[in-house]
Amino acid sequence: MKKLLALLLVLGLFLPAALLAEGGLKEFVVYADKNAKDNHYIPSGWMGDTGDIKMNDQSAVNPKTGTTSIEFIYNAKKAQGQGWAGIYWQNPANNWGSKNGGFDLTGMTKLTFWARGAKGSEVIQKVMVGGIKGTYPDSSAIEMGPIELTDTWKQYTINLAGKDLTYINGGFGWATTADLNPDGANFYIDDIKFEVDPNLKPEGKKQELMPFYIYSDRSSAKNHFIPSGWMGDYGDIKYEGASKEDPYLGDSCIKLTYSGKKTQGSGWAGIFWQNPANNWGNADAGFDLSKATSLTFWAKGAKGGERIEELKVGGIMGEFSDSDSAVIGPVILNKEWTKYTIDLKGKDMSYIIGGFCWAANVDNNPEGAIFYLDEIKFE
Repeated sequence: MKKLLALLLVLGLFLPAALLAEGGLKEFVVYADKNAKDNHYIPSGWMGDTGDIKMNDQSAVNPKTGTTSIEFIYNAKKAQGQGWAGIYWQNPANNWGSKNGGFDLTGMTKLTFWARGAKGSEVIQKVMVGGIKGTYPDSSAIEMGPIELTDTWKQYTINLAGKDLTYINGGFGWATTADLNPDGANFYIDDIKFEVDPNLKPEGKKQELMPFYIYSDRSSAKNHFIPSGWMGDYGDIKYEGASKEDPYLGDSCIKLTYSGKKTQGSGWAGIFWQNPANNWGNADAGFDLSKATSLTFWAKGAKGGERIEELKVGGIMGEFSDSDSAVIGPVILNKEWTKYTIDLKGKDMSYIIGGFCWAANVDNNPEGAIFYLDEIKFE
């Protein structure tokens, strides 16, 4: 029996997890220590503002166990202009679904990992298992977050009970945003592994509790959705998610500058807040906001008189479409903070990937427009 277990350990890269479990093993390691023989997957799938990330996979600064942990430094400088960044652990390296390289992890019911921030209060927008598409797509996509880190090690769990894990190429991943970490983030991850827990039950699709924030403050872990869906003359827009120019509440607000220069020749521009970033209906990641009866937000213009043609919830179409939409507009902004409401009563809010949207045009803002948003939330 000992010889069999040793053989299974040696061949772990090639055997499905179901067989490993049958051989008496109850875990499948992603990262234990630098160059550990039972590590699986490679942190090769760099995404978004890849130039904003530095990784040290053999940091000796206070590892959770062993001699090393993985250190990440995210500077939030938007090197590629995306406003977010992340890394996927893949098999083999850089496999975005083009190669048949996934593991059969049937029998595993959770993924656990330990994480801490260098200072505390760093925010990881989400962590993922699976979700890679392509010719050889992952059999499931599971996400959890946001996570606000402390300066001490804490264990986190992604529930995989009831999920189809017959083919997982994206073994683990994380993503975060400049909005959540305007000053960047320095954090550590250690002991990433799949485990068998027979007592863990499948999670049902949960209705989100109200209030459900899109934007509370610049680095609030309560924030949801990403302002990634830039539309029309997107080159005419400057977005600042951490403006300290007289926020309505807290220490920051959103400042939007629309030049009206028709950079892309459209004569209009706007931004959709999406989940995840850049999701135009191609990713199954909607929130169940059935308890919401309204979306409220505060807004003001730099001068007053700025005109926003449309403010919207939902309405994104695609393979995974929003379940409904609601619109108000046009809205003429005041120079003072004013509260606005999008009525959602009677709307089907059971699946929303497009949390909020605004659009303005040059005809009604011939000199452009500067305006501010704050406290955007479902209630």
